[in-house]
Amino acid sequence: MKHRFSKGFLDELDSFPVLIEKKFQKQLKFLLSDIRYPSLRAKKYLENKGVWQARVDDNVRFYFTIEGDTYVLVNIKYHPK
Repeated sequence: MKHRFSKGFLDELDSFPVLIEKKFQKQLKFLLSDIRYPSLRAKKYLENKGVWQARVDDNVRFYFTIEGDTYVLVNIKYHPK
């Protein structure tokens, strides 16, 4: 699978601490190799819009859609508890 970032995703990612950015890069590698990788805990988030959610860590989630053979990363944000 391939990936691309939607407009604004990288700006959102830049607003996070460097540690979160590094964790995201690691999780992105896992996503590209296997969406079922355990630490991702990927699941459909908005099924009617085709949006998926996956974990960066306990506090941060990223959101993506699947278009053909490409993951389109649309958002990253803190997860409300």
